[in-house]
Amino acid sequence: MGFARVAVLLAALTALFLVLGAAIGGRSGMMMALLFAVGMNFFAYWNSDKMVLAAYRAQPTTRAQAPEFYGIVEQLAINAGLPMPKVYVIENDQPNAFATGRNPENAAVAATTGLLRMMSPQEIAGVMAHELAHVKNRDTLTMTIAASIAGAVSMLANFAFFFGGSRDRDNPLGLVGTIAMALLAPLAAGLIQMAISRTREYEADAHGAAICGHPLWLASALSKLDRGAKQIPNPAAEGHPATAHMFIVNPLRGGGIGALFATHPPMAERIARLKAMAG
Repeated sequence: MGFARVAVLLAALTALFLVLGAAIGGRSGMMMALLFAVGMNFFAYWNSDKMVLAAYRAQPTTRAQAPEFYGIVEQLAINAGLPMPKVYVIENDQPNAFATGRNPENAAVAATTGLLRMMSPQEIAGVMAHELAHVKNRDTLTMTIAASIAGAVSMLANFAFFFGGSRDRDNPLGLVGTIAMALLAPLAAGLIQMAISRTREYEADAHGAAICGHPLWLASALSKLDRGAKQIPNPAAEGHPATAHMFIVNPLRGGGIGALFATHPPMAERIARLKAMAG
């Protein structure tokens, strides 16, 4: 059911992008938007992992450098039936982690030094099992595509707002409709992207618990991660907010109306589901 919902949401995001392209340039604008989306996603497919690892200055680590952490990831990869991913460490006090890579054969997992200091070996295993679940489910590729299209919608919306749209008969919205679309499209794209992210987090929690074999390990880790992320700032993530959805817990600070655009499900609900699995 989760995959079907994600497929529908991705289709809605793509349709929004194409409609905005048509509003700007009619049928030719729609075709240009489609070609741009294909080219952009092709670039993201091959380069997104390198870009995000570089953005957070993630350093590759080996068994000799971090034997316990490396060994945990290695055993979990065996449990999940996955190739051994590349393992990275990020010098950052906020406890957090993410996975990236276009497929299981080219995957990488990264954890912050804050997480490695704060968590027990069992909790680290729960967190990394969650990240390997993302790899196994190919969520890293799904979310890269969603983020790319949502970003392109915002870019097109800015263009439409400042320069107006197509005034020919191919554009059913007209000038006023185009401007309204320019204002509403980024909001809709953001909501769709966040809905996709929240869906995949629930799935990764469940599959990660199965990979490590102990749902309560992940539940305990999530509780610590939630407190740590709220108390300890992550300047790198604040500088790259479009990558927030990649982390196991939201690395950004904020509340109020920002909860509408939350990249992650409510923490209490995630922990409750894991406890129910353990029960």
